[in-house]
Amino acid sequence: MRHSHIHGFGRPGGWQQADVPDASDAAEWFAGRLPDDWFTGPPDIEIDREEIFVVGPLGVPDGTSDTEIDGRIARFRETTRADRMRIADEAEARYGRKVAWGVTVGDRTDLFTHLAVPVMTRLRQPERKVLDTLVDAGVARSRSDALKWTVRLVGQHSEHWLRELREAMKKVDDLRSEGPQV
Repeated sequence: MRHSHIHGFGRPGGWQQADVPDASDAAEWFAGRLPDDWFTGPPDIEIDREEIFVVGPLGVPDGTSDTEIDGRIARFRETTRADRMRIADEAEARYGRKVAWGVTVGDRTDLFTHLAVPVMTRLRQPERKVLDTLVDAGVARSRSDALKWTVRLVGQHSEHWLRELREAMKKVDDLRSEGPQV
């Protein structure tokens, strides 16, 4: 049996996921459901409240040009489209989340259609000034783009800290589940 790598975000038992079906077995489900010849190794499965990402490695010989890699990715995307849609429909019914697909080739990751989820927030003037500075400097086209840019920047530079925070939240949730039931 192939083993997928699963990455979750947020708190599995937290308030924000109260109305979303449990997806803790998604990696196993996809490992059993995906055709064995699609990927050269186990896919990474990432889950949040809205979406499940399935990103698998494609085998490409060393020395393959970027143009040929583009072609191989396009071929994979086109030839697997009907099956990916069918599997996504099953997973969406089972887990209550959209499914997005992608592939990795070496250090390169190409994601196919995936969600862009709106997030609402209220910002005071100091926070708005940060966003407006990014817009005025041409780093971003709008406050929305500036906010997206800052979130990506923080994510890149604090991934270790975020990973530790997720692990700590998981430990708290595990301890809650082991404790007395109210």
